[in-house]
Amino acid sequence: MTVAYWSQTGNTEAMAEAVGEGLKAAGIDAKVTHIGDISASDLSSEKAFALGCPSMGDEVIEEMEMEPFVAEVEKFAAGKNIALFGSYGWGDGQWMRDWVDRMQNAGAFVVNGEGLIINETPDDDGLEKCRALGKALAAKA
Repeated sequence: MTVAYWSQTGNTEAMAEAVGEGLKAAGIDAKVTHIGDISASDLSSEKAFALGCPSMGDEVIEEMEMEPFVAEVEKFAAGKNIALFGSYGWGDGQWMRDWVDRMQNAGAFVVNGEGLIINETPDDDGLEKCRALGKALAAKA
């Protein structure tokens, strides 16, 4: 199962690694990778996967790499179980609510019905929430 992410400062990368740890703890072989190292179509055959991206600009996902990746995922998201996560430094999580709506409108099932957001660098509690998200995603495998 793939955990694909985009990260600028390393916060979302740390979250991705912890989601991968949760998958592995649940007995799932997890591949944690930057979206620059795979194509969205690599996910099309997976029943479940995780996507991570921090809030950028005016509470949007990163526009140069992540936005086109997510637009591609939308084409085959129907019926998939997708865990969404990311860090933020300002705002109230609108980018994640928009992203969840977008994936649900494409027919995906968003794990836990919402994305996991963590302000700035994830602390031990935040990393544990990421591991729990990985375990919840594993249950959808």
